[in-house]
Amino acid sequence: MPPLRHILKLFLFLTSLLLLSCDSQEPTPPVKEKIQARQYAGTIIAVGDSLTAGLGVAENDAWPAIMENKLHQDGYNWQVINGGISGETSSGTLSRIRWILAQKPEIVVLETGANDGLRGIPPPVIRENISKAVQMLQDGNVTVVLAGMQIIQNLGADYAKEFAEIYPAVAGEMKCALVPFFLEGVAGEPSLSQADALHPNEKGHVIIAETVYPFVLQAVQQAN
Repeated sequence: MPPLRHILKLFLFLTSLLLLSCDSQEPTPPVKEKIQARQYAGTIIAVGDSLTAGLGVAENDAWPAIMENKLHQDGYNWQVINGGISGETSSGTLSRIRWILAQKPEIVVLETGANDGLRGIPPPVIRENISKAVQMLQDGNVTVVLAGMQIIQNLGADYAKEFAEIYPAVAGEMKCALVPFFLEGVAGEPSLSQADALHPNEKGHVIIAETVYPFVLQAVQQAN
């Protein structure tokens, strides 16, 4: 069982995120075309909410850009497109999967569901949305890396447990890679958060990129 101070940090972080997400809308996804300035070996799209969009940091400091740099440093000439939208829920993600497929990515990192959990959306609904999103991507010949999320027990231990089980269940059912906890080492850590205590700062995004990178690298290597 994690130390109490870690649980309290995670509670404060996710509770604050809930207050922000309740005021957020799910806008029409920006039409961000694939970069044509250079020839890439493949395309990765990072799909998610504000944690992926990089709210509060420069675009080059958000984890998708950091991950692209890491790939290039390791000799993999792939582009990473940031497809994050602040405030998005799993239903919003599902509604724009066809847009994602139109960008013709080989790999998608799918980070969604945290806002659902904070709003108390029934876990079966969240699971169905994520499963459908993964299925649509796989039907489009896209390799999916699913980012796992966790929720504190403010909605009850049963809800928290059922929510946590969504991601490994979907990954097992759909046979896709799973990042156990997207915010591992970042959630609730003041030194890794912005002044609003809601969103990772530049250092926090570096850690997120390091957490996700091994799973993306494996997918890239398998695609080559």
